[in-house]
Formats: sequence, structure tokens, C-alpha cells
Amino acid sequence: MTKRPEEIALMATSGKLLAEVFAHLDSLDLIGMSTMQVNDLVDAFIVERLGARPASKGQYGYAYALNSSRNNVVCHGVPSATEILKSGDIVNFDITLEKNGYIADSSKTYLVGTVSPLAKRLVQVTYEAMWKGIKAVRPGARLGDVGHAIERHARRHGYTVVREYCGHGIGREMHEPPQVLHWGKPQTGLMLREGMVFTIEPMLNQGRNAVRTEDDGWTVVTNDGQLSAQFEHTVAVTRHGVRVLTLRPGEAMPN
Repeated sequence: MTKRPEEIALMATSGKLLAEVFAHLDSLDLIGMSTMQVNDLVDAFIVERLGARPASKGQYGYAYALNSSRNNVVCHGVPSATEILKSGDIVNFDITLEKNGYIADSSKTYLVGTVSPLAKRLVQVTYEAMWKGIKAVRPGARLGDVGHAIERHARRHGYTVVREYCGHGIGREMHEPPQVLHWGKPQTGLMLREGMVFTIEPMLNQGRNAVRTEDDGWTVVTNDGQLSAQFEHTVAVTRHGVRVLTLRPGEAMPN
């Protein structure tokens, strides 16, 4: 479950490359693009520019380099040539990258064009909630502390946390133990130890936290049709705290 320092160094390399993918996405004008166009650009960027592999491609029979989850899609949205991004949308791109045998996983929810204040607020609070969870990571803390920090922030702002999907250990495999819930009670759950590496990836809903999977077997949507947002980083437990392996350019842990 724990990783050796040399393994974490390799994961940090994968994380740095994945951060470059998001920097590339940041430079795009998403209005008018299809989610399949975004997928194809990301696929080519990872393979041709970075010399790496889109780790989700072929995993569990999935055919694409990313998940694209728009508006009321909670997670696992499938890119499509007919799904066109328009001003006012929010869309999460969830991307995994493998280099030298080790995988990094991260996601970001983008504001497309001019977005309503309510949608902006949901996205901002979701980003903050992810960081609340990350800041709870340290040796001797427990996974319940991480989940509690996330859920407390979400509830304080009137949002619900999706419970069916969670963070996960990661390394040579995309999904490894432990499961990292985004809700919980303080001082419960697995105790964190130096060398553990896992993702923190809360999904917050405007309305109820009930979700359902559509007929394609992948796309998860809110039951009530209201918006959902998500952010994700891959983190490592260090001797004195936490290291974010997928930190993006210009991004820093909030105070």
C-alpha cells in the first residue's frame, strides 16, 4: 500500500506531465468544441508531446483518454462528437497519465464562457472542498478526517457530497487500496502513513446527492438534474504532511 521514495519520484514525474496537459487545456477556447475534439487533442498531446500513455484508454474497456462530465453529469461522462460545449456550461475533464509504469490522476472543472454566479459558486466551493481534504492529510491522521473536512465545507455552503464514488490508492494500477471517501467522521478509518499515495476527488451537487447511471453504462448524472462539479489531485503522505503530485502551474495549497 505504501510506496518507496523512488516510486513516488516516478509518480511525481507522471504528475508533472499531467499538469502540463491541464495547462494545455487552460489555453483552449472551449466554446464550440465537441467533447470528442477535446479528447482527441488530449490524447495526441499525451502521446506525441509528452511521450506518455493515456492510462484510462483501454482500462475496463473504456475507449478514451478522458472523462468529460458536463453540467449535471457527476462523473464518467463519455466524450462525444455531438456534445458541443457552449457558453454557460461547466465541464469536468478527468485525465489519467502513465509514464515509466506509474500513473497520475487529476481532474478540473472548467467554466465555459460566461457562467452563472450559482454555477461559479458550486465550482469554487468544490475546489475549496478538495483542498480541505488535502490539508487534512498527514501521518497519524485518518481517512475519516479527510472525508469529514470535505463534507463539512460542502454542507456549510449548502451542497451535498456524492457518496457512491470516492478517491483511491494509485501507483502501477489506476485503482489500488484504499478507498478514500469524501465524507466521514473524525478519527475514524484507516490511519495514514508516510508513503501512501491516493487521490482526493470530491463531487459536489447543487441539489440532492442521489445519482444514477445512464444506459451507456458509464455516464453518472444527478437524479434531480441539478449541476455537479468535481476536482481531483493525486497526493502522497510525507513525513510531515502531504505532497500534491499533480499540482498545476500557478497552483498552490491555500493557507
